[in-house]
Amino acid sequence: MTVSASFAAPRLMQIAGGAVRQTAEILAKFGLSRPLVVSDPVMVSTGLVNRVLDPLTAAGMAPALFADTVSDPTDTVVEAGVAAMRRGQFDCLVGFGGGSPIDTAKAMAILAAAEPTAKMRDFKAPAQADRGAVPVIAIPTTAGTGSECTRFTVITDSERDEKMLIAGLGALPLAAIVDYELTFTVPPRTTADTGIDSLTHALEAYVSKRANPFSDALAVSAMGLIGRWLRIACAEPRNEAAREGMMLGATQAGLAFSNASVALVHGMSRPIGAHFHVPHGLSNAMLLPAVTAYSRSGAPERYAEAARRIGFAAAADGDDAAGIKLLTGLAGWNRDLAVPSPAAFGIDPAAWEAKLALMAEQALASGSPANNPRVPDAGEIVALYRAVWSGAPVNF
Repeated sequence: MTVSASFAAPRLMQIAGGAVRQTAEILAKFGLSRPLVVSDPVMVSTGLVNRVLDPLTAAGMAPALFADTVSDPTDTVVEAGVAAMRRGQFDCLVGFGGGSPIDTAKAMAILAAAEPTAKMRDFKAPAQADRGAVPVIAIPTTAGTGSECTRFTVITDSERDEKMLIAGLGALPLAAIVDYELTFTVPPRTTADTGIDSLTHALEAYVSKRANPFSDALAVSAMGLIGRWLRIACAEPRNEAAREGMMLGATQAGLAFSNASVALVHGMSRPIGAHFHVPHGLSNAMLLPAVTAYSRSGAPERYAEAARRIGFAAAADGDDAAGIKLLTGLAGWNRDLAVPSPAAFGIDPAAWEAKLALMAEQALASGSPANNPRVPDAGEIVALYRAVWSGAPVNF
């Protein structure tokens, strides 16, 4: 077998319960001492942000805090963060929270390295955002996006109402601190949505046309972990084994898709988030069963193996039987974890229908659908959006 692959990952990944207490030590390893912590209002109001601020202060550092990030981060928030950076003499950014604060920190580093007149849309894929003004240290508090170890960030263009995929080494954190103890207080709805997001990362990395042996190994391991622990983590929030398993699975899935790319689910998910403000993990969950049903014929062996790894199918099941069990299993997860349909989420049906052509156009423009085992055209994407709305079987 001849392998040609490129693999990018943080220079250091500290993975352990309680690892956040080592934040100052990790900064010191790289000669960093003037951090700007990028977080959000929830982390501040709950006091969880002190889990990172206190060790930095105890080490004699004077961390500043930018906590104005929002869910589905926007270019305007990134610009405000860059302004905060320029008011201080910071030598690094510490992204602390879910995917939104980490993505914001990554985008801040990229925009701060550019000309003063630059906009985030200048870096939208397929542009390569390979420069960052300062390094980013990422500390996730959810087992979901995998942003702590990816070369991607997703930022909404507030003028165009478009979620932009921004890719490049400038978005790759210098270090990741992966501490499952930070997820104990994550509520069941968020645990479910971010968990299915992680599974989507692993599954799409595994079936992606850009998969390689390194991403495959991580994707397969992640699917096994998430398949084993997601339901338990939702039902038993303080279960250490479940929380650790989900955090490891999310990070492995992040490394997998960072190096193999995501595919059609993510391409279709971003416009739903941009236009209807559906949380990213939840929009992925809404789409995953229908998109998998559409895509399965493009890589039946891979989807069958995914079903076995997740635990939906037995090792002895043939590919066709395993593939069917994958579809049944994904639909069952959505039912049992109370994933709403777009209509149940509260999206107006006329508004949904009116946006379908634009959403299909934006999905294709992101590039992600081109990685799918079965590549759709705009009409097929519109048909998939309609199937997700109605719950109709996908048989085209």
